[in-house]
Amino acid sequence: MFPQIYHFRWVSILAVLTLLGCSSSSQESVGSTASRPVGDTPANIKVAVQLNWYPEAEHGGIYQAVADGTYEKAGFDVDVRSGGRATPVAPELQLGRVQFAMANADDVVLFRREGMDIVAVMAVMQDSPRCILVREDSGVKDFGDLAGMTLQRQTGRLFLEYMRSKGILDQVQEVPYYNSVASMVADPKIAIQAYSFAEPLLAREQGMKVRTLMVSDLGWNPYSSVLITTGKLIREDPQLVASFVEATRDGWRNYLRDPKAGNAAILKANKHGMTPAALEFGSAELRPLAVPAGMDEADVGTMSLKRWQELVDQMEELEPGRPSVVKAEDCFTLDFL
Repeated sequence: MFPQIYHFRWVSILAVLTLLGCSSSSQESVGSTASRPVGDTPANIKVAVQLNWYPEAEHGGIYQAVADGTYEKAGFDVDVRSGGRATPVAPELQLGRVQFAMANADDVVLFRREGMDIVAVMAVMQDSPRCILVREDSGVKDFGDLAGMTLQRQTGRLFLEYMRSKGILDQVQEVPYYNSVASMVADPKIAIQAYSFAEPLLAREQGMKVRTLMVSDLGWNPYSSVLITTGKLIREDPQLVASFVEATRDGWRNYLRDPKAGNAAILKANKHGMTPAALEFGSAELRPLAVPAGMDEADVGTMSLKRWQELVDQMEELEPGRPSVVKAEDCFTLDFL
């Protein structure tokens, strides 16, 4: 079973949605567009995008599209809203306060489990950046070597449930993680949850040689940096969704070619200690995750039913006995790619 915190988190979200009911969107130019003719995108239509974390390289294509004028050329006036540890991404979408948001693929499945009509319209990172970070002098070379280590992690994360299902954490002490590499720098027996394009640099800047154990190598590989919206907006204004997705894809293609403009915009928006070096490292490490070997840059954002079905099946296996309520084909659409 998932940790108690997982259950109460989603019950709380549903309670908020029930209390707020039919709150209207603050974006007057979106939500009354069902009659817009296909192909007609008004100039300066206001669109809000909710991030799932503080602005970082994983949001680079969105900031690039703002900074280099890609969104403006497509007729959009975009408000990018920073996220954080407790950002209510799905409720913001459901209540119409934002039109798009960022999430990971497993989040989408969780949202739909709770009855929220959330749909993925593009997925930037084909391979997950999720990893376990260890010091090179720890003696840990693969997941089987983690026995006897202390893992700093955030509770309620599905990748941890997957690792537990494989027995990897049976002999690992788990303690809270507070978004710092300090403990690992001080103690070679400490491992931390990480993203491959972020924490490794922080450790190296403090003189540590580190090794990343990619969770995707275990078979847990949900799409990351996924652009999501509501089924309602897709049904009422498919042209807006199509235009915004294409502009966002262009933003990501531009960012992957030359991230300078996007990184400058992220640096301005992030007030939580972001540095130019971190963004330079992040954007470089992110590229092979977004455009892995054998994939063309033109296909940035692509998704497949096979990958979504595999994820839904894995999540059901993690919680046997729970009714199967999510269909993989409902989690995403390729109509706008």
